Amino acid sequence: MNARNPPQSPDPYLHHDADADGSTKAPLLSVVIPVYNEEGILASSIIALRQNLLELGWSFEILIAENGSKDRTMELARELESKYEQVRAFSIGEPNYGRALKEGILRARGTYIVCDEIDLGDIDFYQRALKRLMDGDATLVVGSKALPSAEDTRPAYRRVATAVYNGMLRVLLHYHGTDTHGMKALRRESLVGTAGRCVVDKDVFASELVIRAERERHPVVEIPVRVVEKRKPSINLFRRVPNVLKNLAQLTYVLRRR
Repeated sequence: MNARNPPQSPDPYLHHDADADGSTKAPLLSVVIPVYNEEGILASSIIALRQNLLELGWSFEILIAENGSKDRTMELARELESKYEQVRAFSIGEPNYGRALKEGILRARGTYIVCDEIDLGDIDFYQRALKRLMDGDATLVVGSKALPSAEDTRPAYRRVATAVYNGMLRVLLHYHGTDTHGMKALRRESLVGTAGRCVVDKDVFASELVIRAERERHPVVEIPVRVVEKRKPSINLFRRVPNVLKNLAQLTYVLRRR
């Protein structure tokens, strides 16, 4: 999946927050976490992640990307935002994981961005992925659950679903990797424009982002991850299947036209 680094050009999606004197104070790292009905683990997960990042000595921000929760998730996110200077929260007002993730990437200010899940928070991935980005090996690092050395402790039916989905991406869109969902790390300056050009949201935005990055010849690498979820998913897998198939068909149509 490695490719030659493409030439960089000014991108309309690239921005920096600046003070009145024109200086920028962007953190090294932005962490984007889409959340939906996560009142049970939101506070404990964000507090633990913040502490782990503080111990690494990095400057960082955590963006909580709420999307259509029916519980107290957004209320708790605002409380965390008011309590911790590194935490930012926003809501897109509808259940749409892909749109929330995309909006978080576009709002991020860090040199590097990690796309995480509220029930993962794998700091080992953060360290390994950022090293690859800082060394110049890649502009996108995908945490793969499907590599031989990965460890996926999810139930068997979820592992099978992941394998089937990734197989469909390879057949329909000639994707060369083993995984597109889960944790990712990217260099913002290189890929924020790619994220902005993605047109499919919901469950397949992450796939479109990775496939577009590969097709645009950005250096993409995969590293194995260990997946240990803190609780059952907030959305039933089998209820998601029809929408995933519909969105995958849309993604196939969009990318085959280009």
